Amino acid sequence: MSDQPVVYKPDCKYTETHEWARLEGDVVVVGISDYAQHQLGDVVFVELPNPGKEVEAGKSFGAIESVKAASDVYAPVSGTIVAINDALANQPELVNKDAFGEGWFVKIKPSNPAELDKLLDAVAYQKKVEAGEAH
Repeated sequence: MSDQPVVYKPDCKYTETHEWARLEGDVVVVGISDYAQHQLGDVVFVELPNPGKEVEAGKSFGAIESVKAASDVYAPVSGTIVAINDALANQPELVNKDAFGEGWFVKIKPSNPAELDKLLDAVAYQKKVEAGEAH
């Protein structure tokens, strides 16, 4: 666990399973939160779906493995994967270095953009994490 403070980006929405979602134009960029990467430790492998795959909000679309644990990654919104971060195949540590930037996972073309409104904002997510209520 690093001694860096956990970052909560206000321009992102969050799931209780520690994914973040940021609307960029008509696509939703998805990754895992800074808190999640701190908890996992050094990320050694990321498994992502192929572009074109349909995903459902709250359902697993990939996996992440660290030196400490393996975990599923869940879609914050339903839709179609339109891009994946190919860099993670060879550089999974980008998730640790830049969870909200170079460490993004997928881009989803949402089938129901209103699902974003159901996600937590940064303040609510931080409160859940600090209260130990997030999964």
